[in-house]
Amino acid sequence: MISVLVAEDMHLVRGALIALLEREDDLAVVAEVGHGDRIVPAVLEHRPDVAVLDVGMPGVDGLEAAGRIAAELPGCRVLVVTGAATPETLRRALAAGAAGFMVKDAPPRELADAIRRVAAGERVVDQGLAARALTAPENPLTERELDVLRMAASGAEPAEIAASLHLSRGTVRNYLGAIVTKLGARNRLDAVRIAADAGWL
Repeated sequence: MISVLVAEDMHLVRGALIALLEREDDLAVVAEVGHGDRIVPAVLEHRPDVAVLDVGMPGVDGLEAAGRIAAELPGCRVLVVTGAATPETLRRALAAGAAGFMVKDAPPRELADAIRRVAAGERVVDQGLAARALTAPENPLTERELDVLRMAASGAEPAEIAASLHLSRGTVRNYLGAIVTKLGARNRLDAVRIAADAGWL
């Protein structure tokens, strides 16, 4: 029997995933969580064979949780699922130690099969997305630059970004200037558009 933890913040989606998995004779859902901060504690408590993690969780996101699981309980294999699959998200998931990566609109049978394959030690990646990831441009921005750009994308002014990220206004302006230059953008708004289109935000 393969034990599974399901982490998904949307109640209906989580319930549907669990109902689907519980129909399988060889899969047992041993834990479910709806908040990212609960993923790692639940994994350490229940020690599942496979953790199925949504990327967009509140608090700790699924990719950060995948990295922590790989470090703290490497015997637990991680299958990342997302509704907004981009080559950059795939790269980050694999870099975090995920063994599998699937889109949420995959046929239900594929999820159960992916869990079995991941539990058996295989790597499972959506083929179309893998092909796109090979040809997509590499994200040139650092994590800190992405933090700054995400806040700028939400409409925050440099003073707000500085206060939120505990930086000086001058440092934020320097980051924004570097971002515009690295992306070959005309201005901050153009940089947001370029990064969003590439799936980096």
